[in-house]
Amino acid sequence: MKYRVASVQYKLEDIGSFEDFAVQVTHYVRNASEYGTEIILFPEFLTTQLLSIGDDTGKALPIDRLPEFTEQYESLFVSLAAEYNMYIVGGTHVVDAGNGKRQNTAHLFHPGGKIDRQAKIHLTPTEVSEWNMSPGDGLQVFETPFGTIAMLTCYDIEFPEIVRMARAKGADVIFCPSCTDDRHGFYRVRYCCHARAVENQVYIVTTGTVGALRKVDFMRANYGQAAVITPNDIPFPPAGILSEGVINDDMLIVADLDLKLLEDVRSAGSVTTWRDRRTDLYTDWA
Repeated sequence: MKYRVASVQYKLEDIGSFEDFAVQVTHYVRNASEYGTEIILFPEFLTTQLLSIGDDTGKALPIDRLPEFTEQYESLFVSLAAEYNMYIVGGTHVVDAGNGKRQNTAHLFHPGGKIDRQAKIHLTPTEVSEWNMSPGDGLQVFETPFGTIAMLTCYDIEFPEIVRMARAKGADVIFCPSCTDDRHGFYRVRYCCHARAVENQVYIVTTGTVGALRKVDFMRANYGQAAVITPNDIPFPPAGILSEGVINDDMLIVADLDLKLLEDVRSAGSVTTWRDRRTDLYTDWA
């Protein structure tokens, strides 16, 4: 099976209303539709842009106000998925998890109106200490007409066990929305995406935020690049990069994923890393 994906290098900039946010998001989805995209990925913390709308004094809204936009966020992406007949990984949005806690949650919007959710499982120190986030407590995979996918957000990809579990549950493609503020963070995520693709013989579709929110704490700097990453074997590009954007530019990238190539390398590739796991020596996190 083959299908086309797009990944958005979303430019964060201060806005004045939810309508401004909707116009920008719609632009990327419409652009992707012109290329025949079937699944599009937006980055992590996409909706922190809404905090820049500010309060009556002109100051940015605090993070605890972000869940107030959940209904509008979901309504916007549900309507876009239906209008453009596209599956949309709507980056992540901060939702109310109860008991005064919040979760950084990836959303998959289906054209038929269904919404799948995956809370981020591993949290950075800033998410815990500054934004009072709580981690997700389970991993799900999601069925689409194009096969099984998983959504693992940014820091999640730095933990091999969780990606191994996603592959064991049948995921052939991992969508990894990310948000990093400097090159150190960016390359941590990027190099781990490559490692997870090699280890599990899967595709990784990733992207990050670019631009700056001048009013919003911890979102004033962004360093990002979209990429579609493959296993490193003969059917794929030598560097394991099917497509990538220009670092820190406002843009999207498009690539075609061929799931049969994954089956081929898992059974008869130059190396067969998924098949050759030594579960007699170490725990099979699958």
